[in-house]
Amino acid sequence: MGRNRGLLLAAVAAALGLGTAGAQAQSFMQSGARTTQPVGHYEFCQRMPAECAQKTADQPPVELTHKLWAKIVDVNNLVNTMVTPRTDKEMWGVEEYWSYPTSGYGDCEDYALEKRRQLAKAGVPFGNLLMTVVRQPNGDGHAVLTVRTSMGDFVLDNLEPRVLAWDETQYQFLKRQSDRNSGAWVAIDDDRQMLVGSVRKK
Repeated sequence: MGRNRGLLLAAVAAALGLGTAGAQAQSFMQSGARTTQPVGHYEFCQRMPAECAQKTADQPPVELTHKLWAKIVDVNNLVNTMVTPRTDKEMWGVEEYWSYPTSGYGDCEDYALEKRRQLAKAGVPFGNLLMTVVRQPNGDGHAVLTVRTSMGDFVLDNLEPRVLAWDETQYQFLKRQSDRNSGAWVAIDDDRQMLVGSVRKK
């Protein structure tokens, strides 16, 4: 993209508060071997098999344009606003139940599923919209959506109003969907030094 790429990097970096150094950086998660599928996602796949049979050819991450960045930010804001947090125990009587927040209530994975669905409708390939499991600084598990782009991996999170580069979060990244098969999961090699602090519960 040449000069346009530099301008977009600078715009994204400014939006993320990364400064000029961030405008030169592109940060991608390093995926490892195939790993276990979260139980909640497995059960979600049993109820909605088409959601977990999406195959994506091996290809580069989606090109991050100004238009796409605006859409990512809009979807993150919209879903975080339209969904009211409520635990699976409160809604379903079980500890873990992945679903779309059609009732207007949901917990972390429900927010992420809805953001994934809306960005897919906007034309982003499923292979670039990956459900991701992380560990919060307090040790609790959490789910977010990772968007793979030509300028790095970005995280859409119901606990954070900003769309952050994955390595700008305080999470330890554990695993995420495969970028080629929505029903398969791969481990993430995350060897960053984690910051200790408190975060809100999902």
